[in-house]
Amino acid sequence: MATALHGISSFHSNLATDIRLAREAGFDELEIFYPKLARFLACGGSTQTLCRMIEDAGLRVGYVSALDHIERHEAEQFGQLMIEARKITEEAQALGAKTVMVLPRNGIDHLPQEQIMEIMARNIGAIAAIGRDCGIRYMIELPAFTQFRSLAQAEEIFLRVGADNIGVVVDFWHFYASGQTPEDVAAFDQGRIFGVHFCDGRRPRRDEAWDETVLRACMPGEGEIDLAAWSDAVRRSGYKGSWSIELISPALWERDPQELLPELQDRLRSFMKPA
Repeated sequence: MATALHGISSFHSNLATDIRLAREAGFDELEIFYPKLARFLACGGSTQTLCRMIEDAGLRVGYVSALDHIERHEAEQFGQLMIEARKITEEAQALGAKTVMVLPRNGIDHLPQEQIMEIMARNIGAIAAIGRDCGIRYMIELPAFTQFRSLAQAEEIFLRVGADNIGVVVDFWHFYASGQTPEDVAAFDQGRIFGVHFCDGRRPRRDEAWDETVLRACMPGEGEIDLAAWSDAVRRSGYKGSWSIELISPALWERDPQELLPELQDRLRSFMKPA
């Protein structure tokens, strides 16, 4: 199984630096953090140049993350979502990536559950249709702090949409914080698991805000999550794809990434292996 560097883990680095550091740390793939790609292209870079840089480093692009706020549903907002979906899909295809992450936020949390599901089915179905002809898959993040956060909801979306190019990313922190269990992952359809975010953290305390930069501000293995149990669940599910290290910690982002990323790679690989 391959390891991927999620570009948010090296938050302050640009793409050129991510490529070099990922190579030096022994990663196999990149999970490109989309704000870095957008900045690279806005500053005169091209996907062709980026492809050469990645190929020269002996890496590949596993994922592009993410198409954000996929809950947008009012006419003008939905139209903008479709423009963004097509753009990120075309960029992912040009980079040789097979998977784009799609990320819902809190924009429809106030609505009844059935309406939330109707909106998500329509939006995800429309996104899936964009990628169907160019071989792009979409993995849904299920944020713990939204009303669209469970594997049961994802399974219902799969049934409603009926597309085989939509799945989920097993994010250890989001799943743990929302109340999913390792057994839920082990029993999940492996064909719908498109990625793994290996990460740690804790649940919010009473009256504490859902601030990921606080709740996830630790090295893997130093939070509340039983990483061994979640890693074992991924293996038992039958998933054979890559695992991406995702670190969200302002304090750790201030460390020298040349020293930090090999440590992250070592911790990731140690949990990917069966005990």
